[in-house]
Amino acid sequence: MPLEYKTATVSDIDSIIALQEQIWEPTYRAILDQEQINYMFQTIYSKEALLEQMLNQHHTFILAYSDRQLIGFASYSKNSSAEDRFKLHKIYVLPSEQGKGTGRFLLDEVIRQCMAAGGKRLYLNVNRYNKARQFYERLGFRVVREEDIPIGPYWMNDFVLEKELVTHG
Repeated sequence: MPLEYKTATVSDIDSIIALQEQIWEPTYRAILDQEQINYMFQTIYSKEALLEQMLNQHHTFILAYSDRQLIGFASYSKNSSAEDRFKLHKIYVLPSEQGKGTGRFLLDEVIRQCMAAGGKRLYLNVNRYNKARQFYERLGFRVVREEDIPIGPYWMNDFVLEKELVTHG
């Protein structure tokens, strides 16, 4: 069954939360303690937080479906200080779907939309211990710096990766 995508609206927030309830903990259990996992989930994926991201921070959420089942999503936004620079905020796929091309499908769509909006560069943060770093590097992202970001009483220890967006042909 081919993958399909749609751009999320506020009516999709409950579906995003339900999906993340299946993804968040397995993604981070090996690198963060349970209290931090729970805190960050509540901070980033409450209805209020997602509304803020969609309506005020202008994050675009793309939902991926297989056989009409939501299996992953990504979100991105234009960087406020550079017209041609976009940030990938999130990309998550159900653990059962990882390794099947869904992440690449979502990332390709994010890149297509960014380029259509004049984007020349896409950057993201990834935890220094997250194995997803290899996924991004295989797709042309390169580490440009390290960053330590406070989230409540916790710290995210990240790499910042960036990719030049170029047209082929």
